[in-house]
Amino acid sequence: MIIPVFSGLASGLSLIVAIGAQNAFVLRQGLQRSHVALVIAVCAVSDLVLIVLGVAGIGIVIERAPAVLDVVRWAGAVFLAAYGALAAWRAVRGQALEQLNTGRPVSWMSVLATGLAFTWLNPHVYLDTVLLLGSLASTHGPDGRWWFAAGAGLASIAWFTALGIGARFLTPVFRRRSAWRMLDAAIAAVMVTMAILLVA
Repeated sequence: MIIPVFSGLASGLSLIVAIGAQNAFVLRQGLQRSHVALVIAVCAVSDLVLIVLGVAGIGIVIERAPAVLDVVRWAGAVFLAAYGALAAWRAVRGQALEQLNTGRPVSWMSVLATGLAFTWLNPHVYLDTVLLLGSLASTHGPDGRWWFAAGAGLASIAWFTALGIGARFLTPVFRRRSAWRMLDAAIAAVMVTMAILLVA
């Protein structure tokens, strides 16, 4: 039991702890303290669902239906390019934390939709979470694979919680307009790069 759990935990963290579209979104929401619990829940629950699907064997279906991934790939590229352009515009404008918090509040429905899009319109999540973790889980046998899934799920919950809530400790840094500009410029670069890689 212990070995599959730690194996799942390590595998989950190795895949999720990286600079990507989803993590950048969680970080930004955490810094703004805007619907942070909702963002954490959406990302963590989505990951849990994908992990369970992978361990249950749905990854084989996805592997045999590349057309599905093609649709997700193009939709994801459009979404990432649009979000990247928005981040680039924010970087050009430049805003301090106080200005961001005094503007028109973003609705929870908009945050929910954006969080879902970052997760489910990313074809890499199906390759990494469903296929890769599903394959690794199968090496632990019929029973051990679910302990592996538990470890991977714990990794997702811990990471998104730490990123979303821990972002507030960076608040002093992001009171400076230049810091937000650098963050938004980095987010724009990540989003546009990922969009290009998806269709390349």
